[in-house]
Amino acid sequence: MYRTFLAHTAHRAPNETSSMIKATAKKPHIRKQCTDNQLQKMEYAKDPFVKQFGFQVDQSMVQVKGKVLDAPKVGYANQSTAQPNAGVWDNRGKQFFKPVNIKNWAILMFPGQNQCQTNDVKAFCEMLIKVGRDNGMQIAQPSLVKYLRENEVENVCREILQKSGGNIDLVYCILPRNSAGVYPRIKNVFENVNCISTQCMELKNLKPPKPQTVGNILQKINTKIGGTNNIAADMMNIPLFKRPVIIMGADNSHPAQGEGNRPSITAVVGSMDRHACRYGTQISVQKTDGKKTHSYIIEDIGKLVKNTLIKFYQSVKIKPERIIFYRDGLSEGQYHHVMMYEVSEIKKACASLEVGYNPPITYVVCQKRHHTRLYCANPRDAQDRSGNVPAGTVVDRDITSPVNFDFYLNSHQGIQGTNKPAKYTVLVDENKMPADMLYTMTYHLCHVYARCTRSVSVPAPVYYARLATERAREHLGKFVFDDSDGASSTVSGGAGRGRGGPNIEEVLRAISPHDNTKNKMYWV
Repeated sequence: MYRTFLAHTAHRAPNETSSMIKATAKKPHIRKQCTDNQLQKMEYAKDPFVKQFGFQVDQSMVQVKGKVLDAPKVGYANQSTAQPNAGVWDNRGKQFFKPVNIKNWAILMFPGQNQCQTNDVKAFCEMLIKVGRDNGMQIAQPSLVKYLRENEVENVCREILQKSGGNIDLVYCILPRNSAGVYPRIKNVFENVNCISTQCMELKNLKPPKPQTVGNILQKINTKIGGTNNIAADMMNIPLFKRPVIIMGADNSHPAQGEGNRPSITAVVGSMDRHACRYGTQISVQKTDGKKTHSYIIEDIGKLVKNTLIKFYQSVKIKPERIIFYRDGLSEGQYHHVMMYEVSEIKKACASLEVGYNPPITYVVCQKRHHTRLYCANPRDAQDRSGNVPAGTVVDRDITSPVNFDFYLNSHQGIQGTNKPAKYTVLVDENKMPADMLYTMTYHLCHVYARCTRSVSVPAPVYYARLATERAREHLGKFVFDDSDGASSTVSGGAGRGRGGPNIEEVLRAISPHDNTKNKMYWV
């Protein structure tokens, strides 16, 4: 284990990000050697200031003991299961746990016919139908196939609604290589305004249609239109799940440097089924003060949680008896203040629904912005060729707090570079969960992420809250924000509104999905 410091920079172009990752991603043994070498160069033993204070710096890394959790069986339709190996499993020959059929859908092509030929589109549709059938989905031929330009999105949406009578399952969009402008427009017109599920794909994936690529796309489509790809079957054996429980994830996303005084965007997602696989979303916006600072507290947490609990009851037909709340986006210095405010507001939200309704809360902070790395003391203990510690590795001693209940969990397989384990700190535990139960539940929740057949680095609800804030931030492009005083100044395409600009309510309306879309996992 070691601690190091990483620089934070403003947004980069996608090719710059990939180049940076390739340049900085180092195998664990190489990164460890670099750290050891740097430590030797520091020559602390010769440092006069270190000597003056009587300090001695150990030249070796801290040795800690950890344990590896068993991965849950991943459940599919017809009670079939897959067993993850090193954080990855094979879903071939298995059908989605809850597949959803597509009866009426449209496919829209934004590139011209010279780039996106009709025969290629037809071949892709046939592959989509075939792979969908293998996964348990019955997909009809598209009812509308149309080429269009970016400025025709609204008109084509009206055409689709008229022809379908408002009964449209999916709009599939093939985008040009440079699609930064058209993507948010598609999502706003179809999803935010008209509650129509969409799936976008870049032109480069059109031909030749690859079954694996199409399978990955169908995982997203099935989830967006109300299906469930897989469950963590063993999670249902955890005693906590014997009674109704809601799993929530929350994130408070702030603008990056160079983005002016854009508002913070907050999201709360909450499970809408007993398997904690399907989630509803609530979005809010927080403005900055005159000093361009952003509140790390989710100010509307009570309202967001209340709406989430209502949606849970409407979906499951029973009130949750326990709340598990994973909070993202906090640093250690913010723990106490945020916990005191947000837990109090969550309790008020529960009480406002029914007199005496006070489900016990477990409030857990999930962090990835730290500088701790874990290495196998014996390289032969590494689970795969990446050399990282095995998926499911938990460390809860020696490098953790002597006061707080915290632990590190490496829940994913290393693809490139050295894994960064997630750090979890339990600030409130009214459910009085045994440590092993919390470790197991957290690890199992990393296996229900809908986009892929591998465990991810944080629980799915934490990931989903991040995706929801990122999607909402896509729609801020229609506003021009003033760098000087924190006020929004103008709306693109409309008349200037002076220094005051659109208020928070206007921004919230612009970035929020349709009320019915909030029940869908539209951000997958």
